[in-house]
Amino acid sequence: MKQYETVIGLEVHVELATKTKIFCGCSTAFGGAPNSHTCPVCTGMPGSLPVLNKKVVEYAVAVGLATNCTITKNCKFDRKNYFYPDNPQNYQISQLYLPICRNGGIEIETEAGGKKTIGIREIHMEEDAGKLVHDEWGENSLVDFNRSGVPLIEIVSEPDMRSAEEVIAYLEKLRMIIQYLGASDCKLQEGSMRADVNLSVREAGAEEFGTRTEMKNLNSFKAISRAIEGERERQIDLIEAGEKVIQETRRWDDEKEYSYAMRSKEDAQDYRYFPEPDLVPVLISDEWLEEIKAAQPEFQSEKMERYQTEFGLPEYDAGIITSNKHLADIFEQTNAICNSPKKVSNWLMVETMRLLKEEDMDVEEIRFSPENLAKLIKLTEEKVINSSVAKEVFEKIFHEDIDPESYVEEKGLKTVSDDGALRSTIEKIVAENPKSVEDYKSGKKKAIGFLVGQTMKAMQGKADPGMVNQILAEILDA
Repeated sequence: MKQYETVIGLEVHVELATKTKIFCGCSTAFGGAPNSHTCPVCTGMPGSLPVLNKKVVEYAVAVGLATNCTITKNCKFDRKNYFYPDNPQNYQISQLYLPICRNGGIEIETEAGGKKTIGIREIHMEEDAGKLVHDEWGENSLVDFNRSGVPLIEIVSEPDMRSAEEVIAYLEKLRMIIQYLGASDCKLQEGSMRADVNLSVREAGAEEFGTRTEMKNLNSFKAISRAIEGERERQIDLIEAGEKVIQETRRWDDEKEYSYAMRSKEDAQDYRYFPEPDLVPVLISDEWLEEIKAAQPEFQSEKMERYQTEFGLPEYDAGIITSNKHLADIFEQTNAICNSPKKVSNWLMVETMRLLKEEDMDVEEIRFSPENLAKLIKLTEEKVINSSVAKEVFEKIFHEDIDPESYVEEKGLKTVSDDGALRSTIEKIVAENPKSVEDYKSGKKKAIGFLVGQTMKAMQGKADPGMVNQILAEILDA
């Protein structure tokens, strides 16, 4: 049976975190009433002229530097012509001939635990199109131009990936770098990071690439993985049946787990590119480049090292927490309040990760405040609540970001530290369980665990387990 190799390259579109659009002063905020973030420039009105947003160039250069690219100090924009309802000018201002960043790459970890560099052919700046809103009940489509003119960078990889796992590792690394830079929030669910997958298959050992298809409409890592597996199988089935793979753009339907053809895949000549006549070339001086370099943040590797030396975290903990900027920010902000790095780390590593998995949530969706997590840690340190109550309270913090101090007070969850009340309860439990007492006295020391459990149950979980053990031992050993 023939063995096949999958060859994958990605075109990743990232919406930049500027407050205004690339060529006009309209807001880039997500949401808003349809067509409320628009003006003559981003709706393509005749006579309107674009003015380049300097911050877009800064972000593009910063991403290029962080992905080991060569920066094109003298670059320009080009006009890409195509006719589609959500494209108000009937062309898109993009970069073809002189993209701002070229010949870079980032290192990923492979499934086998090794390292692999995924090449980045180029990063170019461009404007986003609008959005078509289809009427589910009628035959109409409406156009919302709020997104039209939102600044994008398109990161074009080399066809260096060979599996869905490598693709996800590359995207996660890319997302982490861009989030650390603050260049974008990279929220796939809001479309601020979108990946188009170019995929072909060939017989193992073959030199030439097969015919590629491009898949769009991929808004989660899970959808990307499923789309890659689905398209790989589809192409292999065609080849095995003696049919040809057609170069085309396909749309992935994640619910049906199937892709269908949208249109034949265009090549550069189909877009009739020519230099953008309304914009002057972009000149990046050595001084400006040095300024952008100097402003680069502390990335994961440096942050991870600092967490181990400054906070004494184990390498594994530091690696997990720094793998996501949002998580690292929560860690640092919480620790700045309570100064208990290991405890903050434990809450994030154990309970937070457990709840994220249970709720099938992404780290970006964490909404609780560092202040409330710090308050919870303080309550446990001061033994106001015990560990089991703390977990119960943390679930409320995770889901509703409640104030733990007020919640503990309202619900009467404070640990009972009244020695007299606790001792009388324990004496009652001991009297009611002579068999366990006898087992303990005959050398079965584990029998005390049952008595501790019964006491905690009687105290509704609000006793200090350490104190319960201590009083029980006193009574049983008397």
